[in-house]
Amino acid sequence: STIVYTLIYLQRECILSGIMSVNGKKVLHMDRNPYYGGESSSITPLEELYKRFGISDSPPESMGRGRDWNVDLIPKFLMANGQLVKMLLYTEVTRYLDFKVVEGSFVYKGGKIYKVPSTETEALASNLMGMFEKRRFRKFLVFVANFDENDPKTFEGVDPKLTTMGDVYKKFDLGQDVVDFTGHALALYRTDDYLEQPCLETINRIKLYSESLARYGKSPYLYPLYGLGELPQGFARLSAIYGGTYMLNKPVDEIVMEGGHVVGVKSEGEVARCKQLICDPSYIPDRVHKVGQVIRVICVLSHPIKNTNDANSCQIIIPQNQVNRKSDIYVCMISYAHNVAAQGKYIAIASTTVETSDPEAEIEPALELLEPIDQKFVAISDMYELTDDGTESQIFASRSYDATTHFETTCNDIKDIYKRMTGSDFDFENMKRKQNDVFGEDEQ
Repeated sequence: STIVYTLIYLQRECILSGIMSVNGKKVLHMDRNPYYGGESSSITPLEELYKRFGISDSPPESMGRGRDWNVDLIPKFLMANGQLVKMLLYTEVTRYLDFKVVEGSFVYKGGKIYKVPSTETEALASNLMGMFEKRRFRKFLVFVANFDENDPKTFEGVDPKLTTMGDVYKKFDLGQDVVDFTGHALALYRTDDYLEQPCLETINRIKLYSESLARYGKSPYLYPLYGLGELPQGFARLSAIYGGTYMLNKPVDEIVMEGGHVVGVKSEGEVARCKQLICDPSYIPDRVHKVGQVIRVICVLSHPIKNTNDANSCQIIIPQNQVNRKSDIYVCMISYAHNVAAQGKYIAIASTTVETSDPEAEIEPALELLEPIDQKFVAISDMYELTDDGTESQIFASRSYDATTHFETTCNDIKDIYKRMTGSDFDFENMKRKQNDVFGEDEQ
């Protein structure tokens, strides 16, 4: 039988298979791994994580029961008002998941960490800035909150498509430290390239941060109980309700091509025929090129991170200027409160884009904030991009995961693949479950 889409997947591919299934496509989902989510899965029990990182010793008894652990290999938080939450709400995958608000967002300055101010009240109370700087920053936040790209009266002399973000900062006379945390901890840029770009994108990013924060108050971020591995499972269930077929532990021996485009996937002597294929770069090494590396260090702690008010979850951003780098260093911390670690234990994951031949030295400023560390697991991953857009071959590969600790860049990748596959812009309305399928589980 002809299967219109064959999907070999990771987290993003799971989301796409759910969306394509809702849109009436036939989906076959194959994974060479015995679990959902590929490299973006959560590993359990803890013994499995030790084995994966080549540590021959067993976890010490102080780590508690192995099955109490669900450790993400790639750390990400969800912006409360961001695109992934919107995708979860529209597809009603939220019914399979429980979320907790992350307790705080922090930024590094001069060797210390400070809470990121994102409301007027917080800005005025913050130790990050002097008194006059606070007033200027408050004016800037009010300008951003009132800014409406469809209403020139809110522009205050700024042209959203021409004025660079660097010039907007100058207009409000903001100092370097304030520019650092605004661009990196609020707008969540990884480098300073955005300063030369038109300001509209940055203003919208700061608005997203503020709107996400306004939803729950403590921080703009959410995290699912039992780890990120719950996300691909939720979308896998959605796909299955709409007739999608799943095969775990299924090796891919060959991608079958005819006349320059994909016609099927060969596995264990059988060929599943298809018209389009979505996969991650590891399945098609001859069609991707390396664009860099990311280092991630998973650290098990027996204490919360210092100077975070004993938060059981938080994010810390170390802006590149603070440590003489080109790209930021990120720390994501979650704990037993999210059912991902044994009682009293914390998991902090530090990540950054590799810039030198000594990645572990690059990540050191983050690790210093986490001391003492009970156990660390170091992974250095290559980042790949597709050499073509898939129009001819009909093979659509996702980009490798970047170092950021949120899902916004991942969602942009999903929308980009969707557009290349269907020829039309991604529309959240198309993701809504059909009215009579809302309780489709009962009809299976």
